[in-house]
Amino acid sequence: MQGILLQLIVSGIAMGFVYALVAVEYTLIWNACGLLNFSHEKIIMLGGYVFVGTCITALGMSNIMSAILTIILLGIFGALIAVIIFIPLRNQTRLIAVVATVMLGQILNEAAVLVWGPVALMPKNFLSGVFTFMGATVAKSYVYIIIVAVIIIALLELFFKKTKPGKGMTCVSINKTASALMGINVKVSIVITLILSFMICGVLGIITAPIFTVKQQMATMIALKGFCAGVIGGFGSLPAAIAGGLVLGIVENIAGVVLPAVFKDAVAFALMILFMLFSPKGLVGVRDHVRNLQENRKQKKGKVNI
Repeated sequence: MQGILLQLIVSGIAMGFVYALVAVEYTLIWNACGLLNFSHEKIIMLGGYVFVGTCITALGMSNIMSAILTIILLGIFGALIAVIIFIPLRNQTRLIAVVATVMLGQILNEAAVLVWGPVALMPKNFLSGVFTFMGATVAKSYVYIIIVAVIIIALLELFFKKTKPGKGMTCVSINKTASALMGINVKVSIVITLILSFMICGVLGIITAPIFTVKQQMATMIALKGFCAGVIGGFGSLPAAIAGGLVLGIVENIAGVVLPAVFKDAVAFALMILFMLFSPKGLVGVRDHVRNLQENRKQKKGKVNI
């Protein structure tokens, strides 16, 4: 029983980090442009296809070199999309921007079929095998997902707090007009944001390839649940997005054992609806509510002592 519970927790944390990275990708673009990227599931798919279909299969590169090249290519693609779509549309109505990102996703989907074909691809000898400890058998892919996600989150934290472009992006997320008046190049911040966002999608395409195989629909549920994670954590905050992803991953995995398997995917949406009804600000709202209660109790105790 202990081994099964540990297995559920580890796999739940791994999937939670996947959802958290998707939520982070949502949040980065939202903070930089005020837009939602509804094509990111296809960008994750693109990362998987470039990694397996092009770098490994066509070019015969090693797994590590394929992963590095895929991330670089996705970053370059992100810069192009920033210049072509996100910068020109940042001042347009959100409906136009939403339609543009949806169409981008459709273009990528059809291009994937034309370039790599309709057959699903699977990387060979990549993140395969299992780890056995404390009576639990955990797939190596889940452990590596946790390690990679922690490294990415730590690097993002350092980037935003220790580098000038990162601090500029933080300022842009708070107030674009004031940032421009203070000499921060908003367009450059948007380009950097898209590069980071697309590189994260590339990483997601790589690390989820052994779990979902590389196909057109590989990231559909990941993308939807990542959006749920952003809402659950509190949209617009990177730490909240990570917390929302972890909560969702663990709850969903445990619910998959308690509930029939067909209801597992519904847990994310049910949890999101509950948060929207009772705590629209997500876990951030819950935290603020708890802080207010603690402050009220301290004030009451202070009055009694007086």
